[in-house]
Amino acid sequence: MSMPSGSRPYGGATSRFNSLSTTTSISSLPGMVAGQERMPLVNQGDVEAGQTQYGSSPSLRPASGIETPKDTSSRNSMLVKRVRYYVPSTAWIPNYSASLLGGDVLAGVTLAAMLIPQSVSYGTALAKLSPATGLFAAAIPPIMYSFLGTSRQLNVAPEAALSLLVGQAVSDYRRGAHRYSPEDADAIGIAVSTAITFQVGLFASMLGFFRLGFLDVVLSRALLRGFVTAVAVVIAVEQLIPMFGLVALENKLNPESTLDKIIFLLEFVWTDYHKPTMLVSFGALLVLIFMRTFKGYFRHTWWIYRLPEVLIVVVLSTIISGSLRWDQDGIDILGSVPIKSNDHFFSFPLKQSLRYVRGTTSTAVLITIMGFLDSTVAAKQNADRFGYAISPNRELVALGAANLLGSFVPGTLPAFGSIVRSKINGDVGARTQLASLVAAGITLLATFFLLPYLYFLPRCVLASIICLFVISLFGEVPHDLVYYWRIGAWSDLAMMSLTFALSVIWNIEIGIVVSLIISLLLVIKRSSQTRMIILGRIPGTDKWGPIADNPGAEDVPGILIVRIRESLDFANTAQLKERLRRLELYGPERTHPSEEPSRQPASTLVFHMADVETCDASAVQIFHELLATYQKRGVELFVTHLRSGPREMFERAGIEELLGSEAFFDTLGDAMTSIGQR
Repeated sequence: MSMPSGSRPYGGATSRFNSLSTTTSISSLPGMVAGQERMPLVNQGDVEAGQTQYGSSPSLRPASGIETPKDTSSRNSMLVKRVRYYVPSTAWIPNYSASLLGGDVLAGVTLAAMLIPQSVSYGTALAKLSPATGLFAAAIPPIMYSFLGTSRQLNVAPEAALSLLVGQAVSDYRRGAHRYSPEDADAIGIAVSTAITFQVGLFASMLGFFRLGFLDVVLSRALLRGFVTAVAVVIAVEQLIPMFGLVALENKLNPESTLDKIIFLLEFVWTDYHKPTMLVSFGALLVLIFMRTFKGYFRHTWWIYRLPEVLIVVVLSTIISGSLRWDQDGIDILGSVPIKSNDHFFSFPLKQSLRYVRGTTSTAVLITIMGFLDSTVAAKQNADRFGYAISPNRELVALGAANLLGSFVPGTLPAFGSIVRSKINGDVGARTQLASLVAAGITLLATFFLLPYLYFLPRCVLASIICLFVISLFGEVPHDLVYYWRIGAWSDLAMMSLTFALSVIWNIEIGIVVSLIISLLLVIKRSSQTRMIILGRIPGTDKWGPIADNPGAEDVPGILIVRIRESLDFANTAQLKERLRRLELYGPERTHPSEEPSRQPASTLVFHMADVETCDASAVQIFHELLATYQKRGVELFVTHLRSGPREMFERAGIEELLGSEAFFDTLGDAMTSIGQR
């Protein structure tokens, strides 16, 4: 019996519908047989929305426009699900347990103790802006992310590499302004940073809206390792200049690239260093390294392992500097920090920054990509560790919204997640985003009330703090180098070295852009090479297998049997002719084109297409031209294991008419039997 219009096959009905009313089914039979049934038993849209009431007769349903309590309940339930998906905080806030409060608060306090000095360092030493810009980036964006993010442990704040990119853009614009007062320089820096942060938020939101969260699979680990290593070198060089007290000389000579700054250090560090600054900065770095190493021996003693060594060094150095008046010895101190740079604390992002948008777009794109990659790795690590799922697309939207909110505070730096901070967050006890909210609240209070107490904080100590984090960036480099060398991954080593060299010799933007282009070209090259293998008969059987995997497989003279191992599209079919020619002349071995052919040209070509699930129009057209070319050469052509979808495309494109229906076989054995009988 044919199915009525709108109904589903029995297999689908069994899985979808647990029970249908017997009365309904029997009463509908006469109309169904007479072809008078116009209303489907179940509407597909209702099934998707979960609104169908199974077992009710259409005649007994309420009149149009009248909702039953169950209909209203279902719609409300669907709305709740959608809200929880798009605003994840609506899922965990109502169900928050008091048992989680202690761990979240402790993690928030720990994060704040680390973020406050770290953000001050990033804002001043890397971004070339006020300390307040780094602190606002650690306080404002996390609030928005806490409500929209899908990760429970990810902490959003300024990152060293991204702050460095902002600082390079700020320095370029300041360098381009021939005459400006210090007030003008600050205004330029704030406008540039705001323009970058606004664009970062916009780009990230757009990537999430168009569901491009899969971009994290495009970049290889070797490229990222080369980039991170280069960033570590660039940051280290940037911080060694204030640590040796050479800032004034640097401003006078103005070395541009990292290579120029390395040469500058090698030339002047021995003769023009400032001794008090050098002693304070390297003394602080040694104390930080000692405390971190000491904590490593007491991982199981929580009150020692959780000591905030960075905050301790900042507080002690500030107290000692104020007591001994290090500023009178020529050591540069933080000084007074203005909180408001404009008339209003909040301001529309493009009000003062519109002129800098076009020139900072490339920097914003790089920050978006690199920030998302770092964030998604950190989010996935914590999701795997604590047993929940994240959505890369929702993460992009959350990160975009966080940076858009941050851009309304002039000068705020771009903020993204950190692998290190997020790991510490989870280790201390964070189980929800309340930990980030606590850290953001403490950081915001510190911005308004504690900054005046950091008046005597030596800037060289901030540089030492950044160098401490740089050391951790070098940690995995030896392991990766040895690993790539041991397995012979020469292309990965080349990519890593190229990214590193370009970033150090020219700048980070050039390094990452060129590496991105090369990485994408490699992906395109690999995807455009149709995966094909030559089949041969396995001795003593009627089975056929790949010649490359079965050395004893018999290659039938004059007959080339090719199995296409993937669906065909416009990308991988373009080089199909060249790939077939190489297989025909050289077989499966990798051979230089200058070598003499190792096989005779084929008189018969058999295509095994069991793995071809789909075939687009461009691929069919190219395949038609390829078959016509072989026919002109007098090569017999056969196709086996062709699926229904591609076969329909072949019929419409005229391939079946070109080859004849006798060229198509269900199995390879049938095709070879027919060829043997000719």
